[in-house]
Amino acid sequence: MRIITTLATLLLTLAVVACSGIETRPAPIDSFAAGNYKYYRWRSDPLPNTANSQDPMYIMDPILRRAVDAELGKKGYVLDNERAQFSVDYIYASGLRMGERSAEAYNITPYPSVNPNQQVNQAVVDNAYALGGVKETSNIGLQFNDATTKKEVWHVIITKIVENVNKVDKQEMRSSIQEGVHDALKTLPPAK
Repeated sequence: MRIITTLATLLLTLAVVACSGIETRPAPIDSFAAGNYKYYRWRSDPLPNTANSQDPMYIMDPILRRAVDAELGKKGYVLDNERAQFSVDYIYASGLRMGERSAEAYNITPYPSVNPNQQVNQAVVDNAYALGGVKETSNIGLQFNDATTKKEVWHVIITKIVENVNKVDKQEMRSSIQEGVHDALKTLPPAK
């Protein structure tokens, strides 16, 4: 019985992690790996937030920089402006993603949910609402450029569907960015 409980807990944990809503799209790593990089710098300075703005850009900047520094540090890369062999830059942008049409969604029937002598299938109706319509996304593009040639050697796009566009939750943003950066930098080879 204890094994079943442990397996059920493990499967539930994996299911929750799989449904995080964060998607990463890394570019091929060949150009970056050929550079044998170890030292990096940020291409731009941190955003100054002297007015204590609650704009997501100002909140996200230091969180993203710490997450990238931590993940690169785990792989052996060193933040050193003097000896930098590549630079790290990012672009933050909101985006829109179209929802699923009910006829194309795998768990939604394209037929009316009212059948003779049966109740309305509320799950089908709820799924049609949840998957339909336009969803707002937050997108971060990380770009690594060779310090000598100034050309891009690697990039990755991190996308997350925004659950509540009217409220910025710093803790949720922090955990989402850390998870997204961790997933995004998985394909990077360790530093030489």
